Amino acid sequence: MRIPFIKYNHQKHLNELAKLEQKAEQYQIVYDPKSYRVALLEQIKKAQHRIYIVALYLEQDEAGREILNALYQAKTQQPNLDIKIFVDWHRAQRGRIGEDKTKTNARYYYDLKQQHPSIDIPYYGVPVNRREVLGVLHLKGFIIDDTVIYSGASINNVYLHKLDKYRYDRYHFITNKVLADTMVNYVNDNFLPLDGVQRLDVSEHKTRKQIKSEIKQLRQHLMDANYQYTGNCDNHTLSIAPIVGLGRNNQLNKIIHHLINTTEQKVTFCTPYFNLPNILVRDIIRLLRKGKQVEIIIGDKVANDFYIPEDKPFNISGGLPYLYEINLRNFVERLQNYIDKQQLTIRLWKDEDQTYHLKGIWVDDEWMMITGNNLNPRAWRLDLENAILVHDPKHELQQQMKQELTTIREKTTIVTHFQQIQASQFYPKQVHKLIKRLSRIRVDRIIKRLL
Repeated sequence: MRIPFIKYNHQKHLNELAKLEQKAEQYQIVYDPKSYRVALLEQIKKAQHRIYIVALYLEQDEAGREILNALYQAKTQQPNLDIKIFVDWHRAQRGRIGEDKTKTNARYYYDLKQQHPSIDIPYYGVPVNRREVLGVLHLKGFIIDDTVIYSGASINNVYLHKLDKYRYDRYHFITNKVLADTMVNYVNDNFLPLDGVQRLDVSEHKTRKQIKSEIKQLRQHLMDANYQYTGNCDNHTLSIAPIVGLGRNNQLNKIIHHLINTTEQKVTFCTPYFNLPNILVRDIIRLLRKGKQVEIIIGDKVANDFYIPEDKPFNISGGLPYLYEINLRNFVERLQNYIDKQQLTIRLWKDEDQTYHLKGIWVDDEWMMITGNNLNPRAWRLDLENAILVHDPKHELQQQMKQELTTIREKTTIVTHFQQIQASQFYPKQVHKLIKRLSRIRVDRIIKRLL
């Protein structure tokens, strides 16, 4: 007996996703990091009830100090203001590569606590796995009163364009009480009660070995945790849906897969690190074979935050942008036919020595996802990730969405042939030597899964 072919209904999964009604006038997109920093500080200044900062890291530099000074000032003026800071536990306890190992962000938080003994702003470290390379806190979203400020940016000089350098990202301000409550409840319910989450503003920190079992329990708990809310919106009006995920088969991964496969005309991706999971490569090829338009906007290797100029001392992390570029060249060569037919558009973003950190998906002028997910194997399996899916069937946000994409594209060039992308034999000698050695022992495959 022949089994009939059944078309998989990806749209059904999006339609059944619980969504929150969103007012268009309470959704604002900011288009550059300086404006984002100014707007963030203004939101902190106006806060009346709560400020929750959730980020990979909050750095002890000029921008970090500016944000923390604003938080302490806000708490001084309103002692009942609920302020909590959550950052990755591992990242907070190591200095930058090449810097004094005792000069950590965690130490800085402790010093601030000593300087403000009467003001309690707790700093929490969240260890998503036993080692940083095996998973980090990659949740995004600052909650200030009823506004969710969603960006892939952490807090430091480069992300906030405090000095000369900037790292380009997305900056969305969403005022929605149910969304804000949902995201606050998630961290209060899934971080604070777990023993694996540790205070960072203390003089002595427990070692990784001391809380090994607590970290394991925390990770297992987070793999089963989701945002808890009741949808109040149908599929005919502007709506948003927060999604969180950790582990290979998590809800966020599934929604990304379904979202891509609902494309009727065009899908656009942004990612700073071109290292797509196999499932997304298959999804893209499937769309191209169906005649759909696919646009991918990637940072040039020089715009990668791991890139090391040739006149600076080289280390192994400096090889990552070249590995990503090799991935891209192979991908473009494989799909050159679709580029020739102008179905597949590859854009490389570059602005002198500035860096690029955008992530996201746009589908058919109707769906938009903002996320910190890099659309790579690490995000797919190891890190704790989240996203906000926006459904805009009446195109109420279309002007802002188009302006964001237009601004992103301004500093891009289109790749029309794979030979435009530098071949590995022309890389700097130390890079070529490293990649050849990694490939020979197949370590490059492991690195691509972890970084």
